[in-house]
Amino acid sequence: MGIGLIMSNIEGARGHQALENPSLVNPNTIFANNEMSLHDIEIYGFDYDYTLAFYSRHLHTLIFNIARDILIQEHRYPEGLREYEYIPNFVVRGLHYDVQKALLMKIDAFHYIQLGTVYRGLHPVPDKEVIAMYDGCHVPLENMSDFYGKSSHGHTMKQFMDIFSLPEMNLLCCVNDYFMKHNIDYEPVHLYKDVKAAIGDVHVKGIMYRAVEADMENYISYGEQTHAVLKKLYEDGKKMFLITNSPFDFVDRGMNYIVGKDWRDLFDIVIVQADKPGFFNDRRKPFRRVTDKGVLHWDRIHKLEKGKIYKQGNLYEFLRLTGWRGSKVLYFGDHIYSDLADLTLKHGWRTGAIIPELRKEIKIMNTEQYVHLMTWLQGLTGLIEHMQVGGDPASQSVVQEWIKEREAMRSQTKDIFNSQFGSLFRTYHNPTYFSRRLSRFADIYMASLSCLLNYDFQHTFFPRRTPLQHESPFWPEQTSAGALKMPFIPHRTTTEE
Repeated sequence: MGIGLIMSNIEGARGHQALENPSLVNPNTIFANNEMSLHDIEIYGFDYDYTLAFYSRHLHTLIFNIARDILIQEHRYPEGLREYEYIPNFVVRGLHYDVQKALLMKIDAFHYIQLGTVYRGLHPVPDKEVIAMYDGCHVPLENMSDFYGKSSHGHTMKQFMDIFSLPEMNLLCCVNDYFMKHNIDYEPVHLYKDVKAAIGDVHVKGIMYRAVEADMENYISYGEQTHAVLKKLYEDGKKMFLITNSPFDFVDRGMNYIVGKDWRDLFDIVIVQADKPGFFNDRRKPFRRVTDKGVLHWDRIHKLEKGKIYKQGNLYEFLRLTGWRGSKVLYFGDHIYSDLADLTLKHGWRTGAIIPELRKEIKIMNTEQYVHLMTWLQGLTGLIEHMQVGGDPASQSVVQEWIKEREAMRSQTKDIFNSQFGSLFRTYHNPTYFSRRLSRFADIYMASLSCLLNYDFQHTFFPRRTPLQHESPFWPEQTSAGALKMPFIPHRTTTEE
């Protein structure tokens, strides 16, 4: 096919893209990584924060402000930090932070840094500088965070996996920015540890809990939907339990607001201050009964009873006392590591990830602008793939222009989601490190528990079968270059002498 005919087809394709009627994705869909039938699920378990209780952005601002003030008052950081405020939409979940270099970045499923998403403070680091610092874009396995996303055993990368980490990333960037702006020499490791400690104090010292309890309406949302899901499960005769790291008083006030004072009637077992992920691994911690007023009992726990509250404990004792084992149990949580990893890898429970960011990302993907960009980007990639070798100089000049256009469009698609870091799920064409963990540790995932209201309890979730790279696609929409009817131009080969 000549370059002139190709160009003619391209212009025609560009003109018709806006007229296409793409298949829109429903943001209330439950997506499957692994085949799972609700018919087999007898017991439903839940985390509390960002699973049963959803919080407004006001909570991120609150955590940021309190932690910033702790840095100033208790860690003797400069008063000038008070000029910084929480920046909504600056960061996304799943980012990595190089503790020693004080760099925040997005890394893909193959441990490659996405250039253009590396930030020191509040400003991007030039690509050339990133490549020089890391001797390329790849981060070796030994430098990555451990199984739970923590920086330990000499690892230099910390991954921020839960929604509560958004204020922490914001604060790290702001403090780094202040020190650089004022030419203050500082040790990045100390800064990281101090910010981590300040954020921890907001939770451990109960400051956040008291603030939320004092103004539920301002901080908690989606209450009616959570109530409807729990009611539907209860009326269908399902067993339900709650395992959360939050203290009972905080959970009780929140559930009173979301569900009502009789919320405990819906649950067969309630466990607070569980210390996940240690709860799933440490066999040494026994359960302890707690009264409504927080008084601890000293008696040995021989069974977990409905209507009573238990603290700490461990999953092995939980399994022994309940017999709730294997794939008849489905547990929901928002933290891919702390909530879901051990359950699916070690214990065979089914797992459901709550990913609130899904709604926003799907709405963006449903826009005409995004559909137009992705359709043309895929077509352009196919053209480059087929025309990259051979041809006259004029043809190769056109291919070089296509390559430049493709790079520009890749940046455009990133910016549509978040101008600093792009999509939670993609680094250009590759899945993100976060996305890879999500697909491994969650059987199903959804924007919120309310998505369950759209499904019958006999429903089976089937993962979409997408062809592997070596497989032939069975549906036209799964092709890229092939769908364009473009001939493949083979590489020239030489005959062995």
